[in-house]
Parts: sequence; C-alpha cells; structure tokens
Amino acid sequence: MGTVEEVVIARRTGFCYGVREAIDYAKVAASEGKRTHTLGQVVHNAGVVTELQTQGIRTVDTLDDVDAGAAVVIRAHGVTPEVMERAQTKGLEVIDGTCTWVIQEQKELAKLVEEGYTIVLLGTPNHPEVVGLLGFAPDAILVDEEEDWPRIPRRKRMALISQSTQPPWKFERLAAYLVSRSHELKVVNTVCPVTIRRQQDTMELAERVDLMVVVGGRNSANTKELTRLCNLSGKPVTQIETAADLADASVFQAAQVVGVTGGTSTPIEDLEQVAQRVYELAGTGELQGRSAELAHMAVTSVADPAYRSTSIGRQRAVRPIASPVRGAA
Repeated sequence: MGTVEEVVIARRTGFCYGVREAIDYAKVAASEGKRTHTLGQVVHNAGVVTELQTQGIRTVDTLDDVDAGAAVVIRAHGVTPEVMERAQTKGLEVIDGTCTWVIQEQKELAKLVEEGYTIVLLGTPNHPEVVGLLGFAPDAILVDEEEDWPRIPRRKRMALISQSTQPPWKFERLAAYLVSRSHELKVVNTVCPVTIRRQQDTMELAERVDLMVVVGGRNSANTKELTRLCNLSGKPVTQIETAADLADASVFQAAQVVGVTGGTSTPIEDLEQVAQRVYELAGTGELQGRSAELAHMAVTSVADPAYRSTSIGRQRAVRPIASPVRGAA
C-alpha cells in the first residue's frame, strides 16, 4: 500500500500558447487536405510528433525536403528572414506559426541593429529560436553560461536581449555584469512572461508538497530549469518524459502530497496521465482504484481554457504569412 494521499498539478501548465497555436495550424492545414510539413519538430515531445505523423503531417529538417505547392508550418521558435524568403521563392504555402512573443524579439533585434548597438544575446547555442534570432542580428554576441561572459568586449553602446525561455535570474545577472562593460547599456527584457509565471507556479507548488514530478522532454531547456528550481526548494524531484517512465513506487516512499508540473512542450493530457500513474503506483488504499477519477479532478481544478492543448473548435483562421522583412520594420 502506498502513502500518497493527493496529487496536485501546477497552475498555468500544459502547452504555452505559442506551441499550441503552431500545432493547431498544422492540424487545420492537414484537415483541409494540404500536404503539410513542419520545419523542424514543432514541439520537443515525441508523443505529440507521432500523433501529428498519424494525421499526415511530416517533419522536415530543410526546405529541400518540401515539394513546391505544399504547405510548411513555421514552428513557434521562428526562422531567419532568409529561410522565410526561400520558402516563398520556392512556391510553398507558408503558414507562420512563429510565437507572437518571438516575433516581437525579432523586431527588437532589428531595431537595435539599426540603432548601431553592440548586441549581446543571452541564449542557448544552436537552439532553433536563437538560430532564427541571429538571422536578424548576425553580428550579435551570443553567450550562455557565466563562463562565457568575460569574452564580451567592452563597448561604448551595448544592448542586451534574451532568448524567450532563458531563466529570469540569469538575464538579470548578465544585465548587472554588463553595466561595468559599457558606457550606455540598453536592456530589452524579452524573457517570456508565460515562462516566468510557470516557474513561479512551480516554485509555489514545490513549497506545499513532499515531492515534485517534472514532466517534459529530456532536451527541453525550460523543463530542466523547472527541475533546477524544484531542487532549490529542497524537495525531492524526479524529471520524466511520460507517465511510462514512472515504474518504481519507492520513488514516492513516505510522500503524502505529490506535485506535478511540466515544460512548455508538455500537453496537459500528459500531466493527467502522470497524476493517474502516481495514484496507481503509490496511492493509499482505495485511492489506487480511483486513480483515473482523481487524476481528472486534479487537472480540471487547475486547467484554464487558455492553457488547453488545442484551440481547434473555436473560431480561428490560419495566420497569413508576414512579409519576409517584417522584422526590419
């Protein structure tokens, strides 16, 4: 018999709106009979990618793999202006799923370039969002961990901008560091507010429970950050990709209340499945037999319509492609 009496899911979790919208664009296009592709994995979640494949949506790494006339969905991370231009030149139907927050980042970068700032970009090298951002500011100085920072040159006019999913504390620390390396420092805070709120909700939940389960892709930076924050709370934490990864009931030992949170690429349905699995493995007495019911109650008590895994069913239209030079405006 287990010890878990309650599983609590963090507020404002599930897909972020940018990921959700890009997935929906792909589903709508496929349902209309279009030969639909996503340029890169639309989300760092193997289960979701497999589901899209069953609907005929193909993931491609380059535009060379897309035939003229087919539809290609630009994922929430965005792409460089050159990629967008090439897609149009090739005669593809481009469906722009770039997150509106990322579009704003791109515009801010283009403006900083025009104003002549030396730009420091806080981001993860080779991350698709960062690759797209550098297309708007090729000469930006990309840094990630603190050991990178001393190589930032001293300049009279500098500007700091961030990949949207970077931890707020790291952005703030880098801003403070740059004060001593420039006469004029312009700080443009582009850390996504959804990311910030998700981290806050996770930390608040960690304070209330005996153990945390973080659900998300192993390579997801924002999922790893949630795990790091849970560790800082001093509570035991386990990071998994799916409910199937929970097989050992001893993980929960004497835990009575278990918290569950997920990265921006984790659908709310996955969190419900994880909650059910926790009850099955480690629930007390009759709770094990009510695992599905209790898991559904856990997710419906926190899931806001804005954080559903899909928007399909509401009145919506596929976002038309923006001009290839939209970020230079």
